[in-house]
Amino acid sequence: MSTSWEALPFGREELEAYLSSLVAGGVRVSAVRELRDEGEEKELKRFGYGIPLLIECLCNGKDERFVFHTMSRNGFGHERRSDRAANALLDHATFNDLPRHVRSRDVGALSEEGDLISLGETGEFFHLTQYAEGTPYATDLHRISEAAALIPEDEDRAIALADYLADIHTVKHADAILYRRRIRDLIGHGEGIMGILDNYPSDFPIAPPARLEMIEAKCLAWRWKVRDAVHRLSQVHGDFHPWNVLFQEGANFALLDRSRGAWGEPADDVSSMSINYIFFSLRRYGELAGPFRRLYDLFWDRYLDHAGNEELLTVIQPFYAWRALVLASPVWYPNLDDSVREALFHFTERVLETERFNPRRTSEYLP
Repeated sequence: MSTSWEALPFGREELEAYLSSLVAGGVRVSAVRELRDEGEEKELKRFGYGIPLLIECLCNGKDERFVFHTMSRNGFGHERRSDRAANALLDHATFNDLPRHVRSRDVGALSEEGDLISLGETGEFFHLTQYAEGTPYATDLHRISEAAALIPEDEDRAIALADYLADIHTVKHADAILYRRRIRDLIGHGEGIMGILDNYPSDFPIAPPARLEMIEAKCLAWRWKVRDAVHRLSQVHGDFHPWNVLFQEGANFALLDRSRGAWGEPADDVSSMSINYIFFSLRRYGELAGPFRRLYDLFWDRYLDHAGNEELLTVIQPFYAWRALVLASPVWYPNLDDSVREALFHFTERVLETERFNPRRTSEYLP
């Protein structure tokens, strides 16, 4: 039984035009129908990633059949459109390399108008953005470190950053699977905690495998504490650190490289920025002190006053651990003094043992 064209995201003309370009000839589609499991198999397999469509057509005078696959959104690593695109691209790249496997003919995308766009001959993807004027906030932090002093603009900028996060975090979204995905990625993604730990050298004296394994186990325990706080899902930047903030005149700034999707946990952004006041202070003073202590306290006080987000103090621990592990990594920061690395590891371990983070007691989490 053919599927109604009204139920499909494309029309007959669009499908025939796409297939004609694919086979380099004329195509006439005779039927499109869903390929569903039947009988006992349908009962055994209750869950699937999408219902494929069987396309029956006449291609250059010969009968031909294609299967049109899409992937439904779900909580199994397919929460975002980019996840689903990645699966389709991988399928196309690998199906034809395996003996006896059904052949992949193309991979493509659907436009908003229902056009089918071929991506089958593409190589690496690229991303084009506009250029933004400004100086990375990290330049300010280096200047403060060298001068061991603040200028009035420095406090204004720390306040502007805290206010910005408090503002964007007020935008909430009700989607439990996206929140759980974000927490799962924090622990298990290649850019998350496990990926960072896997790239520490196995013979690194400060972080032998046993120490890393213990930290990972503590982070995994935190996943089960945090994963059900789904009401906290908020608009986030996702990589809000001083190299992704470009300050222009005064406290005006532009942002670079939003990462990991639009929705997540506010603690991600807060930890990503605030740990850099700790990091630069450790490099300069060996502790959280001087102008960096002032900026750290100012940032935290302003954010909490503006956001009213005290619950964040009970979920930020694994996010701080992640950011500290990045900063302590010899891969990311090969020239860092060992004492700073050790302080960051100590901070990680102490924070993961703390049920409620207290910004005023941060010095107690450091050696």
